[in-house]
Amino acid sequence: MSGRLQPYAAQLADGVAALGLALPQETIDRLLAFGELLLKWNKVYNLTAIRSPQELITHHLLDSLAVLPQLAAVNRLADIGSGGGLPGVVLAIVRPGLVASSIETVGKKASFQQQAKIELGLGNFTVLNKRVEQVQPEMLPGGAPEGVISRAFSSLADFTGLSGHLVAEGGALYAMKGVNPLDEIAALPAGWAVTETHALTVPGLGAERHLLVIRRA
Repeated sequence: MSGRLQPYAAQLADGVAALGLALPQETIDRLLAFGELLLKWNKVYNLTAIRSPQELITHHLLDSLAVLPQLAAVNRLADIGSGGGLPGVVLAIVRPGLVASSIETVGKKASFQQQAKIELGLGNFTVLNKRVEQVQPEMLPGGAPEGVISRAFSSLADFTGLSGHLVAEGGALYAMKGVNPLDEIAALPAGWAVTETHALTVPGLGAERHLLVIRRA
């Protein structure tokens, strides 16, 4: 395999190991192939502000993989507003048994994700080009997802208010954040509560990362 990410292939493999994940080489190669696709389309479609191949490894691929251990019990996952497919496409690549759906409002971003699905042969991944509030659980493969994740939403209150209706009974919302947003937690709508807060360490990324698990109170 050749491409802009090839010089950083070892950094991805080392990062995966540092996260405690055991992924076959074939999966690592598919992650790199997805990264190459993202870099290629990004020139035209502006999918992400990140332009450097090395930052793509840390800020996108490893950042997305860092939440994997917390999603072990989730078999149906919806990713809201994932832009370039983060973390949805990444999680679909590493967990072939995961039924992953992406809900993306922006047409060109949804088109990119559809192209990634085709080029990477992701039979377990579906893209809906809709606003999340217009999506009903029955529109998603397998029905209501046990996990609804986002790393792009402005606030926890918005994420919960717009996406909460999709979550299966007993399921949870998973919010990927930088610093732990205590003010946003305080502003959660009635009926929802943060039940777990996980501080994540992303290899090669010198910044705070948190995963908040939000359930019906």
